Amino acid sequence: MSSLLLLTNALQPSTEVLPALGLLLHSVRVAPAEGPALVDTPGADVILIDGRRDLPQIRSLCQLLRSTGPGCPLVLVVTEGGLAAVTADWGIDDVLLDTAGPAEVEARLRLATGRQQIGGEDSPLEIRNGDLSVDEATYSAKLKGRVLDLTFKEFELLKYLAQHPGRVFTRAQLLQEVWGYDYFGGTRTVDVHVRRLRAKLGPEHESLIGTVRNVGYRFVTPEKPEKSDKRAESSGRRAESTDRRSEKKDGEDRGEDPGPARPGTAPAGARTGGETAGGSGGAHA
Repeated sequence: MSSLLLLTNALQPSTEVLPALGLLLHSVRVAPAEGPALVDTPGADVILIDGRRDLPQIRSLCQLLRSTGPGCPLVLVVTEGGLAAVTADWGIDDVLLDTAGPAEVEARLRLATGRQQIGGEDSPLEIRNGDLSVDEATYSAKLKGRVLDLTFKEFELLKYLAQHPGRVFTRAQLLQEVWGYDYFGGTRTVDVHVRRLRAKLGPEHESLIGTVRNVGYRFVTPEKPEKSDKRAESSGRRAESTDRRSEKKDGEDRGEDPGPARPGTAPAGARTGGETAGGSGGAHA
């Protein structure tokens, strides 16, 4: 038997949100589907979220729960029509239709708790692109090990772009995905946040957020340095050393002065005493 927490604003949650729960032997506690109400709420094995109405607000609630790290799976309960609005960036672990039967509900709860036990306390995947790392668990971003001082929306924008490297997003798409359906500001907000992000990335890395003229923005994956440059430099050094040895040998072949003779040795080209005597004796004979 699992301990379940149902987040809903329904008047009769036990029979209205997920009727099949009443036929199972799980312990179910109910709390309002609001962020502040979760502060004093005890832990649970699985959190069920009523998403049958007001999808924009529920989406924000799911993202808030994921960012705070509840330590248990999040299962969203929606109507069949609401399935079309659910995407990966909601941060949930599974989806249940409100019409699901007891067998399906039991199976999904069992799988959710099983994955949690296997996964242990692993933190969400850290996004890495070149010198940039984005950690969803701590809501922090680092550039060459230096922590960037970002606002919540700046972090969300950087994370979303880094999750889709190379993909171009219009300002309207970014406004919808990062700020949500319930935001009524203009697309100028996106430009302002991009400008601030670039300033915080610094001159060396501001090009990570590229502008596609008349379209929008994209995350530019840093290029890896070519290994051939190092090989070319090494080859150049070897060639230079070979040239020096060749020049030295050519100088010796041309009879250039090799320098002062060592003590006890005759200079190059000089006759020894024996050779001189031998030559004179032959002449007298």
